[in-house]
Amino acid sequence: MRDDDARGHNGGPPLEDEHVPEWGRGGIGNYFSWKAAHRKAYRNVAPEIMMLRAERAERIDLTYEEYTLELLERGRYLQAGDVARIDRIKRARRATAKAQLVPHPRIKR
Repeated sequence: MRDDDARGHNGGPPLEDEHVPEWGRGGIGNYFSWKAAHRKAYRNVAPEIMMLRAERAERIDLTYEEYTLELLERGRYLQAGDVARIDRIKRARRATAKAQLVPHPRIKR
């Protein structure tokens, strides 16, 4: 390291993390097609339908997004009797939450 580079630097981690684009570290692929499809599925819904889905999702302890995704993927409404499928969705939610808790590589604990 040159003296010019070291001047004014305390040797700590950078103040800003490396920029990661909206589509992640990989290539852009068909990001914009997926984004448009997501917008069409979630944002262009009549308010009455949205409220109905939110109420049904709350009854079976799922989020609006989880309930709607299940409806769009499988083409059927989940009911309280679909215990096995609801349990799989909840387990996937917990696994995703745990994966997001991975410590940052530059932070020592």
